[in-house]
Amino acid sequence: MAGKQKTNPAGSTNSYRGDVLRVLGALKVATTDQIQRIGAPHLTFRHADKPTPSKRKQARTASHTAALSDMRGHGLSENGGSAGAGDRLRNLTPKGLQAASYELNRPAGEMGSTARGAGSSGASHPMAVNETVIAMLRPKPNMARLAKDSAEVRAAAQAAVDSPDGIGTIASYWTEVPLPATGTWNAPGKGGAQADIVLTAPQDGVPLLFIEVDNCHETAEELAAKLEKYARFFKRQVKDTDGRERPMWRTRWTVPPGRYGDTPHPPVLLVFNRIGERNPNHTVPRLQELTRHLWQGERQRGGHHLYDGKIPIVAVGLNQLRAHGPAGPVFARFGRSGPQTLLEAIGNPRREAADAREEAEAEARRAEHQAQMRRAAQEHDAKKAAEAAREAAPPDFKILDSVKLSWTSRAGQ
Repeated sequence: MAGKQKTNPAGSTNSYRGDVLRVLGALKVATTDQIQRIGAPHLTFRHADKPTPSKRKQARTASHTAALSDMRGHGLSENGGSAGAGDRLRNLTPKGLQAASYELNRPAGEMGSTARGAGSSGASHPMAVNETVIAMLRPKPNMARLAKDSAEVRAAAQAAVDSPDGIGTIASYWTEVPLPATGTWNAPGKGGAQADIVLTAPQDGVPLLFIEVDNCHETAEELAAKLEKYARFFKRQVKDTDGRERPMWRTRWTVPPGRYGDTPHPPVLLVFNRIGERNPNHTVPRLQELTRHLWQGERQRGGHHLYDGKIPIVAVGLNQLRAHGPAGPVFARFGRSGPQTLLEAIGNPRREAADAREEAEAEARRAEHQAQMRRAAQEHDAKKAAEAAREAAPPDFKILDSVKLSWTSRAGQ
């Protein structure tokens, strides 16, 4: 025990230090509060009985605060200033990023920067990015870690467990990812974009999703320019390891191939955090018009659209995302009327319904054809059976007697 305390004087455990590495490895910079909400959400329920919000936060973040203290001693993490609300920001050192790459099972070269200096201006944008990730994740408490807690605590935690799921794990999220229109992944040239968040969660129906977070400071024209850079990146072709030309993004992320004539680019989700002076209810309609050539599909006879070479662009408010999560009908796909769930918004449910109708009609035609063939075969078999029965039947003696009587009468004459 003495040796352990000497190594980690704050008394932190491997579990909580692992939480810090995974969260900061993915998000680059975060508060202890955000680390706890992602890494150990059960603590939120365990300490809900504290009298004030500050006491509750202090209690539920104590374990991760200790982990961060010990990690600073090991040269793995450091303090990075303060967020606008006064919370201290934390980030990893280059040594910490190396350790996080093992926790996240990512190549060290894809871990990005250490985010030093993010707190110099309050880090309002990184904080909104983190809150977006939390809203998408909807972290759920591990009930096994609350086995000895009160019935009230367990009931509240179980309600969270039973609520709609989020998407992926913290390892499914990447932040500050360059999308080079020129140059390479590690040395991007001018003209490219940088994705706030990249989500890869094929197990949850989202093989690839790019997310942009706007604090409502940007104009529709500025957002449109960013989406043009996305389009330029999506169209970029590079030679892959097999010598064939492929979209550059496909050399890094695995996405199922589209079908012929309907292979859209990866979707982009715009998340609006209403802290700036611009109203997204005014920005989004203008943005739709400015980017129509990027997202508008081709209408088909069945009423659905095909989006070959187009970008599915979806918008949502951060407050709505927090309240309802990805499964809530709060997402607005450009060009569609009415809100949808995230999976519906990034997909093509009308085309899927049209495909299902077409398949059902084809199946009905196949079934009718098979029924006709069976009836024809049955009629043919019945006809052959009747002919065989006539050929095999014994002579009709009544007919023979009639013939015999007729012959006898003629003979008597």
